[in-house]
Amino acid sequence: MQTQHAWNVTYAALAAPRPRDTTALRRRLLLLFGRLRWYPYWESTPSVPAARPALRQAVRAQRAGRAA
Repeated sequence: MQTQHAWNVTYAALAAPRPRDTTALRRRLLLLFGRLRWYPYWESTPSVPAARPALRQAVRAQRAGRAA
């Protein structure tokens, strides 16, 4: 969940108007994508296409709960 959260934060920073240091943000996004994509959990999950969005939503919900 930490890696997915870091990916979300990096993606949002890159999507912001006039982001600073876009090269570093893009590299970080690629690094995090690789970590998420090749994490061993995905080999044991029966429905990977459905599980990935569920992970993103769970991270967002958890972070929103902490912010409230």
